[in-house]
Amino acid sequence: MPELPEVETIRRGLEECLTRKRSGRVLSVEILETKSFIGEPEEIISADVIAMRRRGKALIFDLSNGKSLICHLRMTGQMIWSNGKERFAGGHPNDNFIAELPNKQTRVVIDFENGRLFFNDQRKFGFMKVVPTNGVEKDAFIRKLAKEPWEMSGEELYAKLQKHKGAPIKSVILDQTIIAGLGNIYADEALHYAMVNPKRKAGLVSKEDAEKIIAGARTVMEKSLDAGGSTIRNYVKSDGTRGDYLELFAEVFNRQGKECRRCGEKIVKTKVGGRGTHYCPRCQKT
Repeated sequence: MPELPEVETIRRGLEECLTRKRSGRVLSVEILETKSFIGEPEEIISADVIAMRRRGKALIFDLSNGKSLICHLRMTGQMIWSNGKERFAGGHPNDNFIAELPNKQTRVVIDFENGRLFFNDQRKFGFMKVVPTNGVEKDAFIRKLAKEPWEMSGEELYAKLQKHKGAPIKSVILDQTIIAGLGNIYADEALHYAMVNPKRKAGLVSKEDAEKIIAGARTVMEKSLDAGGSTIRNYVKSDGTRGDYLELFAEVFNRQGKECRRCGEKIVKTKVGGRGTHYCPRCQKT
């Protein structure tokens, strides 16, 4: 699943294609997989995309007719826009980025006056959903999302942790109803930044540690945004190129067996809550 920085890089790329380059009105919507599109396609016909937003890991297309399209890529979703001369893509990387579309993985095709948007999704876990723009924040999926790291204070996070005292801190901060946008990579990186062991029970995380976790999440995500996202095997930038956060800035994720840049101890990989987890046993004592 993409994490917040990856979705943000896709948002920026689609914003360039759909609003700044003026894709024009929606002419038609072809639904090739019924569960991939929620709502009536007629509700977006003849509308323009006037803004691209992001809420947590969800993309939001705001339209000129008072409707919005909420999209979540889930594990294998892709957004591919083409006007015949240029092609911009974001999501799970495979030959679809250069292949003729639509194909067997295409779930929705939206035709604009000046281009086409393809929503591909190999596993069919992702979705597009039409809602009133003034009802986006009331949507069940959006409503349950917590604040993002930039919006949340350490004190707020600490208060949330008290409701999950017996759970490992790594599992708690992966919960999008606790803090939005953190996924496996940035959870590991934020905990390393804060020098908190991922297995530590949430109830044993101090207010000071909670502040450091929030600061760490902001720091690693901002670095990733500057680098264009993490992109290990599953996600690429909106123009089809790979982000290089892991190569440039990752301190622990996917660095098992390598020396911690802070103390020299070897990074360990384990599992916490069923998720692959990386940490430094010296810097991040239990």
